[in-house]
Amino acid sequence: MVRLEEAVPARLKTHGTTFEVLVEPEGAHALRRGEDLSLEDILAVEDVFENASRGDRSAEEDLLKAFGTTDPLSIAGTIIKKGEISLTAEQRKRFIENKRLQVIEVIARNAINPQTKTPHPPARIEAAMKEARVNIDPAKSTDELVNIAMKAIRPLIPIRFEEIEVAVKVSPEYAPKAYGEISAFGKLTREAWQNNGSWIGVVKIPAGMQNEFYALVNRLTKGEAETKLLKH
Repeated sequence: MVRLEEAVPARLKTHGTTFEVLVEPEGAHALRRGEDLSLEDILAVEDVFENASRGDRSAEEDLLKAFGTTDPLSIAGTIIKKGEISLTAEQRKRFIENKRLQVIEVIARNAINPQTKTPHPPARIEAAMKEARVNIDPAKSTDELVNIAMKAIRPLIPIRFEEIEVAVKVSPEYAPKAYGEISAFGKLTREAWQNNGSWIGVVKIPAGMQNEFYALVNRLTKGEAETKLLKH
């Protein structure tokens, strides 16, 4: 369930009556795009209203006339998919800003400068998106917006999505505790335990996350692990 203060009305006018449900806007937009989401995770309350702001519930006869059922989940799905999602100017502004930050985060975590093989700081990506005048459409998914942003900023900065492999060797002192977090950070492609108890692993990660990965390894091993970026 969604907290009431985070919910906005989704509204459908049909059979001469207005029906409203209170929804989390991003989840509601995702459901409209056809994503497989649970209605319980989108709705603030499992109720259908004639006027949600006043708390006026719809009459059962109106629900039966318009939808052929009084089941709030079934009705909510129809309202979200066929109706409109109402956002105040402030809510829309905040929603778009959150989407923009999500796009920047995804690009920063997955992309690198192919010339230097290093990640781009989020501020550089943000500046390039601003210069390219990337429009954040709240009805589009984050993945769609990432593709749009990448296409727009490529002429401005050298950037591409890439995965890298990092080899890590951890001494026996830290290997038993460090193994789990290091191997779970990305995709563990190879590993071997040495006779002396040390551990060697090769982890595939998004290129933009290499600084975070090195920081994790250093924290878990107090800076004593050996790491090597593998070249293909």
